[in-house]
Amino acid sequence: MIPIASLWLPILLSAVGVFIASSIIHMALGYHNSDYAKMPGEAGVLGAMRAAGVQPGSYCFPRAATHKDIAQPEMQAKFKEGPVGFMTVIPSGAPSMGKPLVLWFLYSVAVGACTAYLATRTMAFGTPYLKVFQVVGTIAFLAYGFAHLSNSIWMGQPWRIALKNLLDALIYGCVTAGVFGWLWP
Repeated sequence: MIPIASLWLPILLSAVGVFIASSIIHMALGYHNSDYAKMPGEAGVLGAMRAAGVQPGSYCFPRAATHKDIAQPEMQAKFKEGPVGFMTVIPSGAPSMGKPLVLWFLYSVAVGACTAYLATRTMAFGTPYLKVFQVVGTIAFLAYGFAHLSNSIWMGQPWRIALKNLLDALIYGCVTAGVFGWLWP
């Protein structure tokens, strides 16, 4: 069995590679630019939210107190009238990329570490590049991609966004697999 500590370099380099790939995807390719539309009547909606004292958090609307209340005629009328949705509100102020970028890099390191753990339990020293690529790529693709599907299933996020995120995950999985295959002991 391969000690996971022997894979510290592929763990870190794969995180750097994924970080670079995600930067290219989001800053140069721009195919995620259409993921979110501008809110119709944005100024009025934002004013109403400020007046209501909406704080950072996750919201669902309309919101029934219990599952039993969902069946009540007044709740059914609210659902029928709409809009119906889920919303995340973040703290006010100009968006800062510093913290999310650091967290994204740490997430990529964690994916690399978990991938390394599973890979060291399923492959031996000297495993050929393509086998390492196959196993590591599958693990990393699952780690980066499948969580996005639940957003479409449960939160109503358009499936086109989930599919774009799966494409990103495939790219990140291939980057991770390439680095691990190259540096496999």
